Amino acid sequence: MSDSEEDYMSMIIPDAPASTPAPTSLQRRKEQQRQSELRARQKSKAERAAEDEARRDAALQTSILDAPAHQTSKGLAMMARMGFRPGGALGARGNDGAAREPIAIAVKEDRGGIGMESEKRRRAREAEEAAAAGEEAERRKRVKVEEPGEYRDRIAREREAERVERMVASAQRILEGMAEEAEAELTQEGRSRRIKARPLKAVNVLWRGLARQREEKERDRRMRHDLEQSLSRLPTYEDEDEDEDDKRALGKGKTTVYEVADDLDEEDPELDEFKILEPPERLKRLVAYMRDEFNYCFWCKFKYPDETMDGCPGLTEEDHD
Repeated sequence: MSDSEEDYMSMIIPDAPASTPAPTSLQRRKEQQRQSELRARQKSKAERAAEDEARRDAALQTSILDAPAHQTSKGLAMMARMGFRPGGALGARGNDGAAREPIAIAVKEDRGGIGMESEKRRRAREAEEAAAAGEEAERRKRVKVEEPGEYRDRIAREREAERVERMVASAQRILEGMAEEAEAELTQEGRSRRIKARPLKAVNVLWRGLARQREEKERDRRMRHDLEQSLSRLPTYEDEDEDEDDKRALGKGKTTVYEVADDLDEEDPELDEFKILEPPERLKRLVAYMRDEFNYCFWCKFKYPDETMDGCPGLTEEDHD
């Protein structure tokens, strides 16, 4: 056999390419089911936002002047005839300082109105300034230390004011007792003893506040008593054969009935004007009234027989030291 003759025994037969097996019917059905599930699945809010942002970025990075559809635009042709060139600014020629890029888009993601963000920033700034001012005030208050002399003077003034207030209350009680001795009447009718209540405005303004305070306490006490009685009251039995001793033993004797002033809840401008006076001025008026009407010296604690009040050192507390 010559060398020119082909030896078919030594021929190299390349391997056949590996063939992909055809999918079975079960595999095709699963793939179709997966594709349909992907198409039917609702995208989440985050996925939709990401897709919108990607499309928006792609659109902003693409100039409308480079789009093939706009190359034959009539509007672009008109602008070109008026001197506009892609990449330049709008307006007259030589207007180099004009904006060359469109206004950036600010995406609003909340439901607040226009200007809400600036209002929030303004309020936050004001809150920060107020907080800083409050901290500064607190710091100054902590730094400020009261001097020992100032502290002693303040305590002395407070104690003196409390002492004068106590003397005012004492003078009012003395005047009220004197007025009751001269004017009040006590009446007894049958089985009950009735204490007649005068209108508060008929009481002298000098001790009217004391009378009002007592009337208010009495009204509150009666309201509490009536409430307690209504909650704990039991049916009582009235016996016609009971004598006075039996009734007194059972608590059915004479009772005391208090009549609260009718004008207790009314406004009293005259009393309000008297209350706003300084305690020394109120005490001065009370002491003067005692001397003029009853010949009584509050500092001597003595009632003189006549208006000359011989033996009284004077009108003020300093005169009696």
